[in-house]
Amino acid sequence: MSGEALSVRDPGLQPERTRLAWRRTTLASTVTAVLAVKAGLHGGASPFGIVACALCCGLWLAFLVLAHQRIRALAATASPAPLAPRHATSVVLCTIATAACALALVV
Repeated sequence: MSGEALSVRDPGLQPERTRLAWRRTTLASTVTAVLAVKAGLHGGASPFGIVACALCCGLWLAFLVLAHQRIRALAATASPAPLAPRHATSVVLCTIATAACALALVV
C-alpha cells in the first residue's frame, strides 16, 4: 500500500462504535463508583470511608468529563482526530485511582 492509501481513514461505523464503547465504559465507571460508595458507607460512616468515597466520586467525575469530551469529539466530525496521549493518560490514571480507592474500601 502506498503512504497516501494509509492516510485515508474509512469513515464507516468505527467512530460510532468507539462512541458507544466510551458510553459503556462510563456506565461501568458509574457502577464502580456507586458500589465503592456503598461499601464505604456500609456499617456506618468512618472518616476514612467518607474521604475514600469523596475521592472515588471526584475521580468518577473527572473520568466522566474526559469521556464526555471524547464522545463530543467523535460526534463532531466524520473523521475525528486520534485520541491524544495526554487524554489517554488522564483516563487511565482516573480508572486506576478509582479502582485503588474501591479496593481500599473493600479491604
